[in-house]
Amino acid sequence: MDFLNALVALSNYVLIPAIAYGSQLALGALGVTLIYGILRFSNFAHGDTMAFGTMVTILFTWWFQSMGINLGPLPTALLALPFGILGTMILVLVTDRMVYRFYRKQKAAPVIFVMVSLGVMFILNGLVRFIIGPGDQRFADGERFIMTAREFKHMTGLKEGLALKTTQGITVVTAVLVVIALFWFLNRTRTGKSMRAFSDNEDLALLSGINPERVVVYTWMIVAALITIAGVLYGLDKSFKPFTYFQLLLPIFASAIVGGLGNPVGAIAGGFVIAFSEMTITYAWKKVLVYLMPENLEPSGLVQLLSTDYKFAVSFVILIIVLLFRPTGLFKGKSV
Repeated sequence: MDFLNALVALSNYVLIPAIAYGSQLALGALGVTLIYGILRFSNFAHGDTMAFGTMVTILFTWWFQSMGINLGPLPTALLALPFGILGTMILVLVTDRMVYRFYRKQKAAPVIFVMVSLGVMFILNGLVRFIIGPGDQRFADGERFIMTAREFKHMTGLKEGLALKTTQGITVVTAVLVVIALFWFLNRTRTGKSMRAFSDNEDLALLSGINPERVVVYTWMIVAALITIAGVLYGLDKSFKPFTYFQLLLPIFASAIVGGLGNPVGAIAGGFVIAFSEMTITYAWKKVLVYLMPENLEPSGLVQLLSTDYKFAVSFVILIIVLLFRPTGLFKGKSV
């Protein structure tokens, strides 16, 4: 019985949150890896573009809520999500046309694109804060839990309860559907195959008659959809704060690099590696160990390796280790 209580406590505080967080990071990392693999630069405006898409979704959510439009037990944000994706697509396509396209024609070095994306990042950061404000914004509604800890205890008779939030369930289901749709698009459609060919060998793709501008447009549109969905899911699970999305840039980049830049499967795996690492290292293990260890060996402290305030440092450390010992990532992407 104690083992089951330990397992439930571990699932409640580590496994389920890590799966939900890993799904969000994986979607964000897929966007990074697509831009790096096809457009060949690291987009530092990724986190703030994610914040922009989430902000548009929140504004439409508030509008729907003010008119009494909702999805019942599900968050109204799901209804507003297509508008957020559309807004982000317009933003990235306008940014590409006004900024990145110029440097692409100049055949600028990747480092120039990185510096330009830093400029775009600062502009978007200021724009989002100006429109919605710098503080926490909550927009989740509907049923909060699929199953509460009390219901689980009553059902099983265990001391520990397992709470499953609606946002966690939606995150996992949405991430699975989005990943299936993305891989189907990349492997089964003509445009997806053109994108993969352009990523593998740009010169050969151009000789084959592939339109590079068409590939660029589709890449930005897919990335806009991925990061808006990731941002909205993260905001529903936690809350929306522009600075938090700026900070998310580190774990998202770490996920893409750990998995292997340019490798979509690696981006997904990297997201879960980073999420589980952050959760296990910053979790206070006392509750689990009390169930598993003899009474005379029970820990008196929290048994927490690192405070949650430093959780992003975990991503940074893993990133450095991978760059030192396996620069192409776990799934052999392109070297950084």
